[in-house]
Amino acid sequence: MSIESVVPFEVDGVDLRILDALQQDASLTNQALAERVHTSAATCLRRVKRLVDSGVIERRVALLSPQRMGHGLTAIVEVTLDRQSAESLAAFEARAVAEDAVQQCHRVSPGPDFILVVHVADMPAYHDLVQRLLTADANVRNVKAFFSVHRAKFETRVALPRAVTATGRSAAS
Repeated sequence: MSIESVVPFEVDGVDLRILDALQQDASLTNQALAERVHTSAATCLRRVKRLVDSGVIERRVALLSPQRMGHGLTAIVEVTLDRQSAESLAAFEARAVAEDAVQQCHRVSPGPDFILVVHVADMPAYHDLVQRLLTADANVRNVKAFFSVHRAKFETRVALPRAVTATGRSAAS
């Protein structure tokens, strides 16, 4: 997501309960979701469609274990380009997001131009990625990589405007 202005989207308590429940388990059937958030199935379906159409729900996915899928090495990579023109930034970004090993690509400021989070099988696979993505690009000035030795937390949940559980009770209750 860019830093461009985003029009706020109005959500109410039912929407928040739906979002909370889907962030916990996006595989819920509409019927199960409706029961969990205490609304009718038709209302739930309509609201989820509205949340999807508005872009509040970007997509629903299964989260896989990188290690169990053979991607045992995670690196956080800082990339600084030689030239930071809009075209140069866009060109590097397009190359980075096209790489399957790149899980996240962020343009950042200040400091390096990009932060990448990559998952690869091992150090030889990381080296291959570096050769393809970073060394072959004459515009890459500096690369600094940090290799994860332990992941203490990984969360995909987005904090909701107020603490509402799937049961509709405030977390303070």
